[in-house]
Amino acid sequence: MKYENIPVEMDHVVQATLSLYLQEDYPNTYGERKRPLVLICPGGGYEHVSVREGEPVAFQFLAARCHAAVLWYDISKDGVEHPQELKELAWSVAYIRDHADQYAIDKDKIIVAGFSAGGHLAASLGCFWDKAWLAQEMQMKKERYQPNGMILAYPVITSGTFAHRGSFVNLMGTKADAVLEQELSLENQVTDKVPPVFMWHTFEDGAVPLENSLMFATALRKAGVHFEYHVFPHGGHGCSLATAETSMLEGKEIEPQCAQWIALCKNWLKHNFIEK
Repeated sequence: MKYENIPVEMDHVVQATLSLYLQEDYPNTYGERKRPLVLICPGGGYEHVSVREGEPVAFQFLAARCHAAVLWYDISKDGVEHPQELKELAWSVAYIRDHADQYAIDKDKIIVAGFSAGGHLAASLGCFWDKAWLAQEMQMKKERYQPNGMILAYPVITSGTFAHRGSFVNLMGTKADAVLEQELSLENQVTDKVPPVFMWHTFEDGAVPLENSLMFATALRKAGVHFEYHVFPHGGHGCSLATAETSMLEGKEIEPQCAQWIALCKNWLKHNFIEK
């Protein structure tokens, strides 16, 4: 495996970095084999970036015959506001696509994954990648940062009744107003340009209510976007892999039913990106 830390190079970046976890390609043995890449955005309410939803998850996608990456994006206490985090994610996708040949990546199989507020970030790119305002912000062709799929774990989606309010406060910062808040409510932003989605949540999530993903799934269905969606009956918020590997000291994040999600997701990847 190759590991690289790439500084995110664009205006206003404070400390964002892109960590690449790359399979060795061994062309003399396997030929010219290019793999999908899953780019992970950990959660943290746009206030911190959770290590529990970064590298351990990346290792799981490596085992699924993919490359993986983790974006350690800037956060509110660094003084950044929307759309800075989104621009950092778009830059990261463009960087990966631009270097696809170097890293033996299939440039048409770049999947963005996100947990909680990181799910909002990943889903924002899925909803906004084809918008003229983002292309203007990025000063590059939108096809460079277009995601080919999304994996969303207990995502923050809505700024309405079922919002995780802190995420939107941190994201908007001094730009907060009713118009921007409505624009960032992603159930209202789904079009047929959104890529295929794998998504899961828990019924008992008390921090980011299940309605967030339910509303997004309804919007995806209305737009004709293919998705796979799982709701597990037990488990709180922030389960990550829901195993001992990613549990904190109290072990509250261990939930065997939730832990099935990664196997289900690998199967989704297999049928949609690996064996196509």
